[in-house]
Amino acid sequence: MSSAIHVRHASFSYDDHKVFRDVNLEILPGEVLCLLGPNGCGKTTLLRCINGALKIVGGSIQLDGKDLSAMNPTETAQRIGFVFQEHSAPFPYSVIDVVCMGRAPHLRLFSAPSAKDMKIAEDALEAVGMQHLRDKPYTQISGGERQLVLIARTIAQQPEVILLDEPTSHLDLKNQTLILRMINKLARQGLSLMMSSHLPNHALLYSSKVALMHNGGVFAIGNPDDVISEESLQEIYGIEVKIFTGRDGSGREEIKFCMPSRD
Repeated sequence: MSSAIHVRHASFSYDDHKVFRDVNLEILPGEVLCLLGPNGCGKTTLLRCINGALKIVGGSIQLDGKDLSAMNPTETAQRIGFVFQEHSAPFPYSVIDVVCMGRAPHLRLFSAPSAKDMKIAEDALEAVGMQHLRDKPYTQISGGERQLVLIARTIAQQPEVILLDEPTSHLDLKNQTLILRMINKLARQGLSLMMSSHLPNHALLYSSKVALMHNGGVFAIGNPDDVISEESLQEIYGIEVKIFTGRDGSGREEIKFCMPSRD
């Protein structure tokens, strides 16, 4: 069963520094919501608040009508998955061991993964196309492969909501595309997904909803084609941006993309 996240008038501060305030948004099953904005606007902090790792100081965050503050850490981990921007394993665990770690919220203290848990991990690894790396040390695979393995670990967690913090950061074009296609595939399976990004083109091409963050709040939220404009991008990034339209490879679908002005 998939779930919806509702954020209502949420605020968060570090001591006297207010990171964001009065944020309102929702993620519904089957949606990919992209948080778009410059460095320091609060995207990662908001994701960590939705994940339960940080506590908001005002407002509420609800999962299917239940306040996140009323959920214990195990329940939160079972229902909300988080794919971090960067991850380095301290030991050379095998890829399958890393994926199997996603089963931790479902295991009793000190218990080992069962045959069922291993099967779930194997299926998750196959779902992201990384089965051929099953026994390879996680420390010896590429950045793009690591990111797909981390998504597999989150799939093995069997959450209803998946949060991704800049999932394409530092990846080449091919691996960026593989990651974003996998995110869309998970949305088509009915999961609720939210990802942060610095790249407007990713929001235009791969998200169903976008929230522009700026000056400690949500500047605009809605359909990417409606929200992402030359004016809104100039407002949040402070540079002149041009938006173009064209056709996809098949020639059937019109797409929008943007580029910063060369002057």
